[in-house]
Amino acid sequence: MSEAKAPPAGLEARDAAVRIVDGVLHRGTLLDVLVDAPFMPADPRERALARMIAATTLRRHGALAAVLDTLLEKPLDAQARRVNAVLLTALAQIFLMEVKDHAAVDLAVTLTGTARDTRRFRGLVNAVLRNAIRRRAELAPVAEDPMLAFPGWLTGRWSATYGEDRARRIVESLLHEPALDLSVKTDPQGWAERLGGVALANGTVRLLDAGNVTALDGYDDGAWWVQDAASRMPVLLLGDIASRAVVDLCAAPGGKTAQMAAAGAIVTAVDRSAKRMERLAANMERVGLAVETAIADATTWRPDTPPDVVLLDAPCSATGTIRRHPDLPHLKAGTDIAKLADLQARLIDNAAAMLRPGGTLVYSTCSLEPEEGEAQVARFLSAHPDFARRPVTPGEVPGFEAAVTPDGDLRITPDIPDAPAGTTDPRLAGSAGFFAARLEKQA
Repeated sequence: MSEAKAPPAGLEARDAAVRIVDGVLHRGTLLDVLVDAPFMPADPRERALARMIAATTLRRHGALAAVLDTLLEKPLDAQARRVNAVLLTALAQIFLMEVKDHAAVDLAVTLTGTARDTRRFRGLVNAVLRNAIRRRAELAPVAEDPMLAFPGWLTGRWSATYGEDRARRIVESLLHEPALDLSVKTDPQGWAERLGGVALANGTVRLLDAGNVTALDGYDDGAWWVQDAASRMPVLLLGDIASRAVVDLCAAPGGKTAQMAAAGAIVTAVDRSAKRMERLAANMERVGLAVETAIADATTWRPDTPPDVVLLDAPCSATGTIRRHPDLPHLKAGTDIAKLADLQARLIDNAAAMLRPGGTLVYSTCSLEPEEGEAQVARFLSAHPDFARRPVTPGEVPGFEAAVTPDGDLRITPDIPDAPAGTTDPRLAGSAGFFAARLEKQA
């Protein structure tokens, strides 16, 4: 009896990438869930390749879909969702990745033939992809067009908010693979040298190709935690918070919680999700920081004693985090923003009510949408005459001086360069999109 023939090299990674893309586009499943699914390859290199193919396909989905529409004589029917994912991931390899054409085509055709319900599409997949290669000069500009990458509802909003030129820069910055940002307890420059990264002006340590985070030097010792550089900024707006009572609303997974506790604050972290709070507690234990926790609805919860400071990093559309979460444009819609703005209004109103007179409230979101930032603060100040904005000054936000708005808020967009001067790798420049405003309750 002959042994079963081993699958071609790279087929497992392509199969996993197709499953991820199909899961996001057609089933509404989060990328973070899919990359930990049982179908992912055991080999670390194959896992990394599967994720890279899937992430590239999702980041450039609109442009790749436009290329596919040009190549197909008629659209695929609804039952051919997996074939659609096979074609999109193969086109991503052909036009956007350093993959040999024959490998992209041959593995896509082989993959199509492995399942009974897609086998009949092998000839179509082969013909479409070989045609794509023949028409590379014509189709490559379409595949590489940044303004086609994301859904029109997003790029249209950004063009209206920021102007077409800046919207294009924002999109281009979101199309790069993200670096890994770390917040360290002490000595950012020393840890940057130790880990082979760079230290940013705001104290973040940024790494490229970090690999397994838990294997990095300092992880087991709790010397640092993962936190985007822009996410550090709301806490910096609080100034010296040593020994001050701080409530951190919507706190999980706890990057800002750790940042405030490391600064000496007496922190109460509040989140409605018990599962997310378990993660926060585990993170605090690893980094050796003590905080109080409360599993509660932040729209109604109140502490026994009014705190000195409230930090509200509100749930939002998270459009500023697309660089790290390329599935997000396919899981959200423009209609979500109004619903989220209503939730944010209830959260900030409750945050204001619990704060002691003379206290500070910092409101932030990782959204690029004005309804969740500038407009939300304008509504709040109109409804709460006992509060006033305390404007942010450029000296308080090292590396993000250009993000200070005329009103004195912080509006970080991903195109703002935050890496040290002379940095040339685009993956080392640019953080998540973030908004933050500092508000004071009159004494």
